[in-house]
Amino acid sequence: MASFAAQFRSHPIATTLELGSVLVCCLLFFGTFVALATVPPSRSATPWLAIVGVGAAFVLFWTAIVPLYERTL
Repeated sequence: MASFAAQFRSHPIATTLELGSVLVCCLLFFGTFVALATVPPSRSATPWLAIVGVGAAFVLFWTAIVPLYERTL
């Protein structure tokens, strides 16, 4: 099993994308629980719109932008 540094040296873009994806997923997970604990959806829509917007951008990135990038290589 290769170390993280070796993987980053051999594939820097892919490693950064995967690490960023894990970070975004964790932030969405914890952000959802924080929003549930502090702001009910009926009271203020702003935190919920932010969570949905970040999630939609994340899905769009992996389903549209990454495949287009891979086809151009």
